[in-house]
Amino acid sequence: MSPTNAKSRTVGILIFDGVEELDFVGPYEVFTMSNEVYGHEGREHPDKVILISQTGGPVTGAKGMRVEAHAGIAGIEKLDLLLVPGGIGTRREAKNEKLLGWISKIAPACEWVTSVCTGALLLCVAGPAKGKRVTTHWGFIETLRARGEASEVLENIRYVRDGNVVTAAGVSAGIDMALWVVGQVHGQDHARKTQRAMEYDPAPPYAAAV
Repeated sequence: MSPTNAKSRTVGILIFDGVEELDFVGPYEVFTMSNEVYGHEGREHPDKVILISQTGGPVTGAKGMRVEAHAGIAGIEKLDLLLVPGGIGTRREAKNEKLLGWISKIAPACEWVTSVCTGALLLCVAGPAKGKRVTTHWGFIETLRARGEASEVLENIRYVRDGNVVTAAGVSAGIDMALWVVGQVHGQDHARKTQRAMEYDPAPPYAAAV
């Protein structure tokens, strides 16, 4: 697949207190490694990747990682791709009208609107994923189904696309989803080069728990 076009895009990754670290760090690595691959080829970096918090200040993740944001929501009026990660903090942010309002405002102009893990909750509450097929962390499947905002909540799948909304299952699934999006935007060959540069070839030492 060839890239959709060669324009420069802005990728915004939302972060907040209680965010699950790999939910956003994994996709951040994918999108920034994509830029590095272009750099190694002597081409300009096509994508600007920014971490966005509500105030523009630092946040503390679910596992204690302290992360500085590049910008606050007040300074972001347009994105080409929005990524909303999950984590225990999503339960609080699902009641944060200011943040939900920003998601609702920014999403319609995005080429892609994405989430990882329980970030799907925020996309459902804010509107972009309402009435759509989604997925989330296996431990949150029934809770999201019970809310009735998504048309269907799928399980046992790494990521789900419904229109321009792409939701990934828990934590590491965000890497798979981000690589797929890179393939949609920049072509499958470039996505494969990005995957190789990351040495991303999952072979976990233990089988999944059943």
